[in-house]
Amino acid sequence: MSYVKPDQVVENMIQAGAAKANMSIKDMLIRGTLAGAILGVATTLAFTASTQSGLGILGAILFPVGFVIIVLLGLELVTGNFALLPVAVLNKKATVGQMFSNWFWVSIGHILGGALYGVLYMIAATSLGHVDNNAIVEQVIAVAEAKTLGYKALGFDGQVVLFVKAMLCNWLVTLGVVMGMTSKSTGGKIAAMWLPILIFFAQGFEHAVVNMFVIPAGMMLGADVSMADWWLWNQITVLVGNLVGGVIFTGLALYYTHHRGDTEIRVESPNKEVALKRGIR
Repeated sequence: MSYVKPDQVVENMIQAGAAKANMSIKDMLIRGTLAGAILGVATTLAFTASTQSGLGILGAILFPVGFVIIVLLGLELVTGNFALLPVAVLNKKATVGQMFSNWFWVSIGHILGGALYGVLYMIAATSLGHVDNNAIVEQVIAVAEAKTLGYKALGFDGQVVLFVKAMLCNWLVTLGVVMGMTSKSTGGKIAAMWLPILIFFAQGFEHAVVNMFVIPAGMMLGADVSMADWWLWNQITVLVGNLVGGVIFTGLALYYTHHRGDTEIRVESPNKEVALKRGIR
């Protein structure tokens, strides 16, 4: 059967976290950059679909294509790593230093990838500045302003809302990562990953990597958003909220309910010998 049981999924999470912890800076940067750009592509695809059809839900249905590409190609997504690296640390397969190093370098890659696609998309969508009435461009600008100035207008309450929406977002995103481990077939992985990602995007939750594209892209296209607005009224809070959601609701929750560890058992043989220690699953 292609279905993988939850206890084995948790073991796969630990092994995946350990592999990511030992990745070189070069690979973290390249894979993080590609992932940031691909999520940018998925975001503009979603905006295009919703604008052209008038159906916002259609954009949410299509957006997970970017996430699927990232996971199937083994690229790096820091929001997913927020769930995988901590369980590897708990199981002594990675160090705290390696965990933070991965999160840092992959995030740098995302910023580079988001900015790269932002520049390329600006050229394509505006015909290098010759078109200024593109509906998708207007949506990117509006979203960038809503994700920063909209929360800024609420003051402290805006920060609370940002944090909660970010936490809910990455609960679902990390579930998408883990759900991809519940099947051995490519088709099964795609179907399982698609569901949580569709749910987060349809409800407008806050995803740090998406924002690393859409906010700077909106700024390039003319949004009235400053660098301080981007980081103080979105990016920092969203990163922290994504971290909390991924670590607590997915990483630790699944680890503590499904990870059995190694338990010593005694099985009497005909010679009254004690069997070797082995893991119980």
